[in-house]
Amino acid sequence: MASGQQISEQNVKAFAVWVASKTDDDFRAMAGRGVLSRREIAKECGFAKSALDQNPRIKAALRGLEDALRMRGVLPPVVEKSADEAAKPLMREPDKLRGAMDAARYSRLETDNASLKAEVAELKRSLEKHTMLSEALALTGRVPR
Repeated sequence: MASGQQISEQNVKAFAVWVASKTDDDFRAMAGRGVLSRREIAKECGFAKSALDQNPRIKAALRGLEDALRMRGVLPPVVEKSADEAAKPLMREPDKLRGAMDAARYSRLETDNASLKAEVAELKRSLEKHTMLSEALALTGRVPR
């Protein structure tokens, strides 16, 4: 069984071979959010994704690769955040999710409201019929046909 250092060395070699085998178009295809997809890199190199963060040599090589790709225009430049933006806690936008949920809820309520209005109208017609029968019975003492 190989030691941790040997596995680390194998992973560095596998990463170097992988980098040499790729073109700029390949790198563009696996770019997302301004960086290369760590999951795809690990999968294609044949090691765990954690090796990209835990192995300092691979980490430095990947950072250098991404910087070189940015210089060549394959990856977009890094946008530096100001000190004010970095200090703010990240907030998600509940408006989009809430808006979609509210729209679905409004649609369901409108459907229920329309069916209830139809039921009320039917019950009113039925009540009118029974009211007339009740009045006729009270006046004449018998049920009309």
